Amino acid sequence: MSETQVMDADWLEFHPDPKTPDFKLPEGAVDAHCHVFGPSPEFPFAPERKYTPCNAGKEQLYALRDHLGFARNVIVQATCHGKDNSAMVDACQSAGDLARGIASVAPDISEAELKEMDAAGVRGVRFNFVKRLVDDTPKEVFHAIAAKIKPLGWHIVVYFEAADLEELVPFLESLPTILVVDHMGRPDVEKGVDHPDFQRFLDLMERNDNIWSKVTCPERLSVSGAPGYSDVIPYAQAVVDRFPDRVLWGTDWPHPNMKSHMPDDGNLVDFIPKIARTIEQQRKLLVDNPMRLYWAR
Repeated sequence: MSETQVMDADWLEFHPDPKTPDFKLPEGAVDAHCHVFGPSPEFPFAPERKYTPCNAGKEQLYALRDHLGFARNVIVQATCHGKDNSAMVDACQSAGDLARGIASVAPDISEAELKEMDAAGVRGVRFNFVKRLVDDTPKEVFHAIAAKIKPLGWHIVVYFEAADLEELVPFLESLPTILVVDHMGRPDVEKGVDHPDFQRFLDLMERNDNIWSKVTCPERLSVSGAPGYSDVIPYAQAVVDRFPDRVLWGTDWPHPNMKSHMPDDGNLVDFIPKIARTIEQQRKLLVDNPMRLYWAR
């Protein structure tokens, strides 16, 4: 009999009734960063997981998509599922052409397995360096995976914290595909946009036109808090203003490992015009850029 997987006692569940956004999304908008958790009776969480979340499956994700006004989703493999991509792949297949996926894979994955995921809509892999979420992985393992996925035209999503960027720069600049950095590299917003840590991130994007950024997760980065997340606005504006053709936006639903509060996803959509202040910036952020990266074929 399989293990009964009960969510952690301090787990915060996603908002049950998000508001209808005041901001009207452009037609064809993409939620380019979200996840599915199980549901665990059908897709059990991985034995090596660092946390046990609530169930948050594809039906709930697609109901949120329709409620907020998005047309498409990019579903990023959640770390609680380890390298078993079944739930993410099933969600992509269920959505038809309206979802793409980002997988987590081991270096021994076969070409046939990669092609099977590609047919289901997967377009990249995620390398996670956040130590509280995953065990440390040698860099040569990531290089081996990068060599396998490059022929498919996939890209690499990287997740790290600002304090680790300086050590990671040579590695990141050695990777052979487009890189998409999660959540602007998680800056410490109490330091200010001119602090060397955030300037290092902007310089990295300036030097490397293959590096993109998700201007996501004000709810994770903010110290001032909901509903305005005002201290995150200057950081996201700086990235959108300088690199309008290399930015993506997503809800991060169902918001794994939030400890301070659970955001209202409608309120997060209303954050978008504060960071992408022109119609052209909004169209690139929400439609043109994700369509070019995920739906070019």
